Amino acid sequence: MTQRIATVTLNPAFDLVGRLTRIEIGEVNTVETLGLYPAGKGINVAKVLADLGTPPTVTGFLGEENQGDFVQNFAQNGLTDHFYRIGGKTRINVKITETEADVTDLNFLGFEVSAQDWQKFIEQSATWKDQFDLVAVCGSLPRGISPQQFAQWLESLHQQGLKVVLDSSNAALTEGLKTHPWLVKPNRRELEVWADRPLNSREEIIEAAEQLRQHGIENVIISMGEQGSLWLNHEGVLQAKPPHCENVVSTVGAGDSMVAGLIYGLAQGWDKEKTLRFASATSALAVSQSNVGISDRKALETIFAQTEITVISKNI
Repeated sequence: MTQRIATVTLNPAFDLVGRLTRIEIGEVNTVETLGLYPAGKGINVAKVLADLGTPPTVTGFLGEENQGDFVQNFAQNGLTDHFYRIGGKTRINVKITETEADVTDLNFLGFEVSAQDWQKFIEQSATWKDQFDLVAVCGSLPRGISPQQFAQWLESLHQQGLKVVLDSSNAALTEGLKTHPWLVKPNRRELEVWADRPLNSREEIIEAAEQLRQHGIENVIISMGEQGSLWLNHEGVLQAKPPHCENVVSTVGAGDSMVAGLIYGLAQGWDKEKTLRFASATSALAVSQSNVGISDRKALETIFAQTEITVISKNI
């Protein structure tokens, strides 16, 4: 049976992506421009799924005044556009990758969602059980939607029997975790915030992730950068570690690519080990390119073959 998939981006953005050796605070920095892309976490997930031959439906909110590039992007990638248009402009986020450091994000505030628009969106989503099997809710919240309102809406999706994949952060993640999503993918730093303590070893990360799983979450995946990723569910604990990338162009979208890889593997009916290996390889490929997507299928297959899988524990 084909999985019917939707990705939700409530707060999309144009990503202006650049690269330089190191940011000098208070100085003029010359940045190599890598591109300006219609983006947002759910849209990035959808782009990767489309490249893998499984184009989903995309929905969320989109500013009417500068939607053209998004509409063109959806058409080019064969995505079904169910975005709810509202007044105003979709924001711009600046993402700078330093050669020897992490990505620095400058995320601007975008449109504000009115109570009326939010209510109409909720009403539209009330019938999703007839349209979709799995819904990936990704990214931050726009102005006008509180974390509590967000959680109430997620709970309504859960009550419909939908499999909800949640990839968010800050208060939206904290509140969203209370609604029993089917799968969550916090990174190590986000897990530390949730656990309210530093996690300095793999054992400490697994312990915190297991505490998270006990809140009624079936699948917990923790991304740990170069250390790979962990997957905890009722079957046990797996770790995947892709090969080291010698030429990091941009880490923008690596987490979104991993979410897409997980969804794709699960939709294909793959087992846990193959799915995590594929998702890790998809994420590793993303850091070697400036834009989100599968640009080189052979390179993906090579990374997949080189990704190490370790069974840390197995529940019989």
